[in-house]
Order: sequence, then C-alpha cells, then structure tokens
Amino acid sequence: MNIKEAVVKKFTSYPERILQFGEGNFLRAFADWMVELANEQGVYQGRIVVCQPIAKGLGDLLNSQNCLYNVLLQGATEQLQTIHSISRVINPYEDYDAFSQLAQNPDLDVIISNTTESGIAYVPEDTLADAPPKSFPAKVCAFLYYRYKHFAGDPDKGMLLLPVELIDNNGEKLKQIVIRYAKEWGLEEEFVEWIEKHNEFASTLVDRIVPGYPRLEIDSITEKLGYEDKAVVACEAFNLWVIEADSKYKNRLPIHETAANVLWTDDVTPYKKRKVRILNGSHTAVVPLAFLAGFNTVLEFFRDTQFGGFEKDLINDEIIPATDMSQEELRSFADSVLERFDNPHIVHNLIDITLNNSSKFGARCIPTIVDYINKFGTCPKHFAFAIAGFIRFYKVEQQNGDYVGYRDNGESYKIKDDIAVLELFANIWKNNTIEVVVHETLANFWEVDLADDFEADVLAYLQAMLKDGVAEAMKQF
Repeated sequence: MNIKEAVVKKFTSYPERILQFGEGNFLRAFADWMVELANEQGVYQGRIVVCQPIAKGLGDLLNSQNCLYNVLLQGATEQLQTIHSISRVINPYEDYDAFSQLAQNPDLDVIISNTTESGIAYVPEDTLADAPPKSFPAKVCAFLYYRYKHFAGDPDKGMLLLPVELIDNNGEKLKQIVIRYAKEWGLEEEFVEWIEKHNEFASTLVDRIVPGYPRLEIDSITEKLGYEDKAVVACEAFNLWVIEADSKYKNRLPIHETAANVLWTDDVTPYKKRKVRILNGSHTAVVPLAFLAGFNTVLEFFRDTQFGGFEKDLINDEIIPATDMSQEELRSFADSVLERFDNPHIVHNLIDITLNNSSKFGARCIPTIVDYINKFGTCPKHFAFAIAGFIRFYKVEQQNGDYVGYRDNGESYKIKDDIAVLELFANIWKNNTIEVVVHETLANFWEVDLADDFEADVLAYLQAMLKDGVAEAMKQF
C-alpha cells in the first residue's frame, strides 16, 4: 500500500504561500520539515508548491505520493514525521505555464531554494522568452517580472527570498544576477526598482546532516509505517537555520516560533564561515579520499584511526588556525561537529556527498587554503593531500554517456557533476602526463592559481596514490 492510500493529507485548505526551487533530500528534511512544524503548531497556515529546477528530478515520484513523505529524525532516538505541507511539484520543462501562472498567486510571498553551489550562476544565453530559462537566477527574474506585471508593481507583492545554497552572501549574489538579467533583457527601470525596494534577498546559513533515502533501513521503516514511502528521507536531529534579513519579515514565515532552531540576525557571516569551513570543508576534502580507499559511509571512515584522524588533524591543524575568528569558539564548534559525525544512527553514503564535488571544493576549501598560505606562508600539507585526492577522484573516462572512475580496489563509480567539469577532467587525464594534470588543475581550475605553492607536494601525493593506493599514501600523516 502506498502512502497516499494510507495517509489522509492535512492542510489541504491552506493557500500555497511558498514557492520552493528544489525537491531534493535536503530541503524536504529541513525547510519543509520546519514548515510542517509551523502548520502543526498553528503558527502558520501555508503550503509549499515546489518547482523542479532541472528537467529530471523527483517531481513525478513525489506527485505519485500526493506529495506525502516521511522524515526520519535520527538522534538519541529515532522518530518519523509525516510531511503534509507540500501541495504539488511542477516541472517547468514540461509545463512552463504552470510555473508562470504561479506569479499571479496573491498568497505567495516566500521563495526558498537549494540548487547546489553551482546553481546561483549567470548563464549568458538565458532570455525571458525561454520556457524555461536554464539558470535558477533567470527563472527567478522571469517569475518576479511576471508577478510585477500582473500586480502592476504593487509593493506588497514582493517576495522574501531564502536561498540556502552554501556560497558566501548567497542572497546578495542571487539578487545581483537577477538584476543583471533584468537590465540585459531590457526590462523596465521601474521593475528593477521594484526588485530592489520590495523584495528581500536574505543571505542564509543552513546546518543539518541529511543522508537522504535510508536504503539499509527501508524494510524496517516500511514495516513500522505499515505502507510504502519511496521518498522517505533520513536526517540528524540537529538543525540550524540562520537568516540575515530585515526583522520585519520574521512574521511572514514564523518557523522560529516552533522547536526548529531558526535565528534571524543582521549578520550571518560568522555562523556561515565556521560551518562551511569546518563541517562542510573537512568533509569535502576527506570524503573522496575515504571513498577511493574503500569506505562507503561517514561513520565507517570517521571511526577508522587513520582516516578519522586525518580529518581531525585537517580541522585542528589547518582549518581552524587559518580562520580569522575566535580560536576557542572554533574549537568548541569543531568538537560539536565531530560528535555529530560520530552519530551511529546516521548512514551517510560517501558517494552521495561527492555530488558536485568540484564546485563544493572551490566554495568550501579554497578560501581556507588561501587564508592559510597568506597567514603562514607555507603549504598546508593535509589540504595538499586532499587536492591530490580530488584530482585522483576525477580520474574519469566516458562510458555510455556516464563518467566513470575506479576506486583503489578496481571497483567502478559514476561521478555526478557538471558535464563541462567531467569532460574537462576526462580529456586532461586522457591526453596528458600526470605532471600536466596536476599543473592544469592547480593553475587553472579554480579562480586562484595554486601551482607555485602546491605543485610539488600534490604531484608527490598523487603519484603515491596511483602507485600504492590512498590508504598507503596517507600513512605519512
């Protein structure tokens, strides 16, 4: 029996008040869970209409379940929470009219998004006539323009935008690109003024470990529920959402009035910096290494003396010293992060964490690396080893439309990343010596040239990995 046949959906009379770009595991276990709490506790009355940001996604699956699913909260105990608050998922690549008509809904007043670190980006070929435009910011610009026109520039019909993509100043960067499109598309100056004055682009920080679909536990979960839920998503109990926005918007989405850990602030920077660098940055650096060495989950490698010790040393010896914040506060935060990594209930698959690893490394690790070099004038050895692991992980070849790499034990894996990135690394590895592969990556892949500081160390580490495997190469640490 499917969940839609077993569960009577709640809140069906509530208006659609939130437009959400993204139907993936994180938003469903984080923002949508928070909205559910607010609806349950009577502090909010609104539903979420989800827009699938790419052509292929989970929209059909969720719609087939009447957008009902469960969140498995894993802390000291495990708890299942059924989510009723999503009304529907639309795919603008198949039904653009449904997307454009959302702009006419007078009740909509919030936009939430998670389109990965590479989602808040400018695509020069996007136009207003596209149905839909390719990039997420262009879709937002089009939506806001349709709304502006339909409501004749009504100041009260502006939106609160809450992007959760893990890049610095995500709200401000999204706003800049949206305005750039508006100007390049030749839209009215009054529309640009309406964007700037009557829409709030909040910069945010989110924190919750979301492993996603609990494959290993699904049989016991199905037995406990008494029905099938193909969209159940597992996450840790810990949660934090820091929102940098005008406090007048708090009442528009009062999720802070629930048990959810939501903070409205005038500066999200310190919260974001410590979280992105310590929690996200350490995992982004170490997970490809652990995966290549044969580990499959975070708990497996974190409890391994060698690999768990490597991540702890990376945090304590390179990330924290390079970060210009209170060292005592950073070490306290790091201790709490390491405790969360050791949660025995969380089964976080490493291959899932490597999704879009190239952009994640650039956003989460490169700033720390640059700060370390500027502060200490020397190469951070653990990061150099991690970069070698990054290059080794992207040693790929194209097979039947997929990009495939090989772990140290010979097992193949498919990498999910931007096609241009995968093509680049496939060609670099295919046509060049290892020396050229290292130089090209360090000098040209990220926005900063790391060749002078890292080339000798990264080359030596990568050669050792290819000769003896990652685990053997790591023994020098």
